[in-house]
Amino acid sequence: MIVGLLLALLAGSLVSLQNIFNNKVNVHVGSWTTTTLVLGLGFAASFTLGLVFEGTEMFNLEHMKLWYWFSGLLGVGVVTCMVQGINRLGPTFGVSISMCAQLGFALLFDSMGWLGLEKVDFTFKQLVGVLVIIGGIIVFKLGGREKKKVTHEQVLMGSCEEGA
Repeated sequence: MIVGLLLALLAGSLVSLQNIFNNKVNVHVGSWTTTTLVLGLGFAASFTLGLVFEGTEMFNLEHMKLWYWFSGLLGVGVVTCMVQGINRLGPTFGVSISMCAQLGFALLFDSMGWLGLEKVDFTFKQLVGVLVIIGGIIVFKLGGREKKKVTHEQVLMGSCEEGA
């Protein structure tokens, strides 16, 4: 269980880091180029590591349902939506909303037993947990940061500090 927790924490940190990198790439080349670079490099790395660690076994796909083959297409939506979400909301808020959506849908899929998952009973505690996280995001977003007023002259001079 400890290894699972550590891997989940590592995955979360890598996703946050990737989202920031993707957003920086998007500023320079646009959304579709960013998605192509991210998924193309991901394919190359996965393919290479798969060959190193699994060899030709990685091509043994005979027992997989056909519609699972298309799960990689979801990555296009993930990368594109995250890049645009972070561009519009900022990294912390964008990733927080994404995490809430992931948690909410995971809870829905688990409790309904959809997509071949073993059905897990829905509990009030789970609902409260999701609502607490959503409440935390609302507090984070609406809580006490005051925005500084920036004048047109400060923008032209390259300084955004008040009184500069």
